[in-house]
Amino acid sequence: MTGLVIFDNDGVLVDSERLANTILAELLTEAGLPYTFDEAVRDFMGGSMKSMREKTEAQLGRPLPADLEDRYHQRLFDGFADLQAIEGVEDVLDWLDAAGTPYCLASSGTHRRIRTALTAVGFWDRFEGRIFSAEDVAHGKPAPDLFLHAAATMGVVPGNCVVVEDSPLGVAAANAAGMTVFGYAAMTDPAKLAGADQVFSKMATLTELIANA
Repeated sequence: MTGLVIFDNDGVLVDSERLANTILAELLTEAGLPYTFDEAVRDFMGGSMKSMREKTEAQLGRPLPADLEDRYHQRLFDGFADLQAIEGVEDVLDWLDAAGTPYCLASSGTHRRIRTALTAVGFWDRFEGRIFSAEDVAHGKPAPDLFLHAAATMGVVPGNCVVVEDSPLGVAAANAAGMTVFGYAAMTDPAKLAGADQVFSKMATLTELIANA
């Protein structure tokens, strides 16, 4: 029985991954570490900015510019003016509300990024008070900390939680937390989500997956 559905944010609720990884690739290239969009998706999608900095500084052998995160978020938030919700996800949220199934959000993004994105697509009221960020825990995805923190705060045991993720890091984190995980493969190669209990590409099928979890 599903006691809680935990949604990732970027790429699952809001269609922000293409914009975010384009900006990140540009900034890393400007900093002297050439990156393409596909490489940014491969290496960083689903992770925190803290983990991105650690990985890239190890590659560079020197610190990234101190203001890189600020410039990243400024460009990102400017782009959020045109942000859209993932097609079909509002119907999923309506279905969960009608069924009385609790849900929340657990993202590698900062609280400011999450709030800005949800406000842009009109989802803030649906998630306010049930938002968990990598800023809240010691270790972000792929560690299980964020999902375990969300479940504990919501009062649901991990085994009764379903996680909806679109990144290999998120799938790994949900597995480590002992939760059922459904991998959304709209933008991600399904093979990279092979660790998920189910992989799906159309939001319309998610309600059936949750109902049968």
